[in-house]
Amino acid sequence: MADRRPIESWLTDMDGVLIHEGVPIPGADAFLKRLRESGKPFLVLTNNSIYTPRDLHARLRRMGLDVPTENIWTSAMATAQFLDDQRPEGTAYVIGEAGLTTALHDIGYILTDHEPDYVILGETRTYSFEAMTKAVRLINDGARFICTNPDETGPSAEGALPATGAVAALITKATGKSPYFAGKPNPLMMRTGLNTIGAHSETSAMIGDRMDTDVLAGMEAGMQTFLVLTGLTRPEQVEDFPYRPSQIVDSIADLVDRI
Repeated sequence: MADRRPIESWLTDMDGVLIHEGVPIPGADAFLKRLRESGKPFLVLTNNSIYTPRDLHARLRRMGLDVPTENIWTSAMATAQFLDDQRPEGTAYVIGEAGLTTALHDIGYILTDHEPDYVILGETRTYSFEAMTKAVRLINDGARFICTNPDETGPSAEGALPATGAVAALITKATGKSPYFAGKPNPLMMRTGLNTIGAHSETSAMIGDRMDTDVLAGMEAGMQTFLVLTGLTRPEQVEDFPYRPSQIVDSIADLVDRI
């Protein structure tokens, strides 16, 4: 690996890096504590658009992990930032939960099903056929199609659940229109996140458990990348990809001393 400048700011995925199935991964608390003590800018990222930063702060705190709300960056927030840059104070028909609707309200968007500028699809616990039908008709009538993230499945205690990417595929099939995905692996999510903490990609690192989202997005944003093996990607799967992380480590615990 070519020599890089020292890491001055950190971005890390949440599921598979800091927590796994609602349980903190050993070393996560020490890593976050060291980050807070160091004063270095950092963000905890998630493609899940269901929860607001306040929700996630409370959920993590119940698990014993202290992440301030200002250090949480979601695909819903990245989507809202993108729309605020593209079409300020616009209108949107939204399929999603409070994490998405709150982010849109915060940038002054009006949520409506009357000739909206955008149809925005996010994660939700219950995808309504009626809502999807409405989305298809609005897109056919000229609304632009935006999706918070491309994840096709999500985890549950009973097994995999259809997620945003799968529902987006249904709407695409019905309309012939593909969405713009704001979340990982789009490096836009990394860049907007870095901007919020005043960080630069050349001195930043991304930690993740997935090659196809975390590592890809970090690499394309120009950051150093660390793959942890506590989530979805196994060591033998790394060679299946045409790109590599800057470094592979067993877990977040191996990075505490890098801060």
